[in-house]
Amino acid sequence: MDPGLLLTLDFPARTDTELTFVVANSLKTQLFPECCHHPRTRLAFFQNQKWRTNKRSYQTHHFFNSFPTLTSPRNPLVRATATATTATNMVKAIRVHELGGPEVLKWEDVEIGEPGEGEIRIKNKAIGLNFIDVYFRKGVYTASEMPFIPGMEAVGEVIAIGPGLTGRKIGDIVAYAGNPMGSYAEEQILPANKVVSVPESISPVIAASVMLKGMTTQFLLHRCFKVEPGHTILVHAAAGGVGSLLCQWANALGATVIGTVSTREKAAQAKEDGCQHIILYQEEDFVARVNEITSCKGVDVVYDSVGKDTFQGSLACLKTRGYMVSFGQSSGVPDPVPLSALAPKSLFLTRPSMLHYNQTRDELLGAAGELFAILASGVVRVRVNHTYPLSQAAQAHADIESRKTTGSVVLIP
Repeated sequence: MDPGLLLTLDFPARTDTELTFVVANSLKTQLFPECCHHPRTRLAFFQNQKWRTNKRSYQTHHFFNSFPTLTSPRNPLVRATATATTATNMVKAIRVHELGGPEVLKWEDVEIGEPGEGEIRIKNKAIGLNFIDVYFRKGVYTASEMPFIPGMEAVGEVIAIGPGLTGRKIGDIVAYAGNPMGSYAEEQILPANKVVSVPESISPVIAASVMLKGMTTQFLLHRCFKVEPGHTILVHAAAGGVGSLLCQWANALGATVIGTVSTREKAAQAKEDGCQHIILYQEEDFVARVNEITSCKGVDVVYDSVGKDTFQGSLACLKTRGYMVSFGQSSGVPDPVPLSALAPKSLFLTRPSMLHYNQTRDELLGAAGELFAILASGVVRVRVNHTYPLSQAAQAHADIESRKTTGSVVLIP
């Protein structure tokens, strides 16, 4: 019998028996009072008891849709039939039934089952909001099903563990970033090999704000292009969630950091985060300013999460053999680029994804460990400048798209 099935017994005849029932593992089988005529029959839950039959003892995994004649431990024969229905719990979550603006984010009741083999169930404490959530909501990226629950980052407490799983216990505080999508929920089921333990020194809100962004920053600076002392880098959206981390971490690595921002308020934050040169792109031509700052030599690498509005200018800012790292498209998908456009300066172009850089368990643990270590050192600070109730995810999406936010945004269930 599959875990998560609820067997309802229907006793059509009178009986003087107080009925008991086998329950294996965490499965609970209910005897509803309305199913029987006898006044003593009651709603009851029993664990690890057995019915005797004229054939053999029955345990939960032997039950089918109909029963043979059953004999209770105390009383005469009782005939019973049973039907199986899925045992589920209801939790609140944000779901998307159609693609579109923030208004398509609906606060609803959803069903959640029990964890299977290799899985855990967590009660979310904090959920990170990332621009990739916007991309899925709008259809820039395609969700695997419709409707779907967005969200790819959360921190929560383990409240159930799948059969046979070792290495996890109830009460563990864990975090994940990436697949599976579905973190915009009060609770969720996750593969145990996709989560990492959160150090006690890091709060759930901080961890949820930094897992996806922080591990993205880690692979961008260390594995996609290895930033070293003496390099000059250009970071677009320098006051954003990933941008802020890029500026701080790259500065600590000894790079010269140039950052673009939209407002003077964001410029002040970027300066605090280690940007030596700040460009207000709404007031200045960022390509001309980069040429001025670098004496027309260009930068070693551009980290561009903006996309369409900055892509061509970013290519123009690169030095010979420079790296164009396009890891987002908040302004839209960039226009197609012919390979010949890269030839004049022998440029490198990549469109990386964190998921491809953390494919193995060892890669995931390495990235998370390095992130937690630099947070503990104080070299990188996380700014959670905005929190919203999970039920108000639509407003949070509207604010992040209109660039009203700085730093990280966290949803609280």
